[in-house]
Order: sequence, then C-alpha cells, then structure tokens
Amino acid sequence: MSTILEIEKLAFDLKEQERATLAANLLSSLPGILSDEDEGVAEALRRDAEIEASQAQTISFDELDSHTLGEVTSEAPTRLDV
Repeated sequence: MSTILEIEKLAFDLKEQERATLAANLLSSLPGILSDEDEGVAEALRRDAEIEASQAQTISFDELDSHTLGEVTSEAPTRLDV
C-alpha cells in the first residue's frame, strides 16, 4: 500500500498537464465495463422501454422545470416540520 501512496504523492507533484496525461493514460489502460451495483442501468433501460412502448407519460424538461418551480414558490412551507 505504501507504494501506491508514494506514487500518488509523486503524481500530485506533477504539473497539471502532466497529471492530466497520466490520468488519461491510466484510465485508458482499464477495461471498459459497466457497473450496475445499484441496478440504476436496469431501471433506466426499463423506463426507456416504457417510453418506447408509449406506456409512460412524458413531459419536456421545460414543463418539469416550470411545474416544479411553481410548486416551490407557491407551496413552500414557512417553517420546517421536524
């Protein structure tokens, strides 16, 4: 473990461009994998399939933004109920 810490210290002593190059080289050396530990990818695929099958009602981001902004300004509590 001390070797990793030593390498990290040396890396942080590099100039910004050198660190960026090192980081890019290290990342490109790793295999490309998808991690779905929290099942987020599966949920996104399920929702996409619902939208494609027209089973889900969709709204634009602007509609969502105006709707939620209206809720925040008109329904904001005056105090926190804890």
